[in-house]
Amino acid sequence: MSGAQITPPGPPSVDTRGVTRPRTGFPFLDSVLDQPGSVLAFAHRGGAYHPDLEGLENTLTAFRHAVDLGYAYLETDVHVTRDGTLLAFHDAALDRVTAHTGKVAELSYAEVAEAVVGEREKVPTMDSLLEEFPGVRFNIDLKSDAAVPALAELVRRHGAYDRVCVGSFSDRRTTRFRRLVGDRVATAAGPVDVGLFRFVPAPRVVDALTRGRGAALQVPHRRGRVTVVTEALVARAHALGRHVHVWVVDEPDHMHELLDLGIDGLMTDRTDLLRDVLVARGQWSGATR
Repeated sequence: MSGAQITPPGPPSVDTRGVTRPRTGFPFLDSVLDQPGSVLAFAHRGGAYHPDLEGLENTLTAFRHAVDLGYAYLETDVHVTRDGTLLAFHDAALDRVTAHTGKVAELSYAEVAEAVVGEREKVPTMDSLLEEFPGVRFNIDLKSDAAVPALAELVRRHGAYDRVCVGSFSDRRTTRFRRLVGDRVATAAGPVDVGLFRFVPAPRVVDALTRGRGAALQVPHRRGRVTVVTEALVARAHALGRHVHVWVVDEPDHMHELLDLGIDGLMTDRTDLLRDVLVARGQWSGATR
């Protein structure tokens, strides 16, 4: 999974349900086409609300648990310490999930290493996760400006160009990350581009305004009163060569509703439930035990 260049996008794939899925040229995304009809299943923070993982989000135990269930795609967030260590950690501060306090960006890695999540787990570094799970891919949310160059360097150091997809709620961060790594890493569209896909009905206009700024839309089903993921959005994204991943979905009925729209990936905290739903539908793309 360490190829340095994307492959040229090929013809789209039409699965057994009649959904036309585009080839993006990024192995991270296009592996979903290897098994027609399947979708990418992402273990959000390792499966944060799985009954066996209470309080252990974004820990080695959580990620290993997801991999043992057959997940090949893990979702996590990154912050960087004062001395440049990139961590798999959601919050800007340690306070919520550990007994320690303080902002990650103001602490050294040695100080962060003293904190434990769920009273038992150290905060993992991204280096350690890439090494621990060599056959797994990571969807990474950039949570701070300082994490941008740190993540780009980590990808270069590990040759992990095909192993990560990177997104952020900050368009500025993803733009900077793309400049640092070029077109070698799959990235998600930012909020502005998602808005264009959702509300601009002219595909040519959307394509002209967003080309090169994200191979996937990673979005919530709804945002307030607005339904973001619609059949029209999925069709428009596919027509313009983008995939659609939806977060964070933990209810089976909700999963079925979105899968029926032809989305390409789902992120969940309930890794057990999503796996069961996808297996039952014949859309599971992960390993089976």
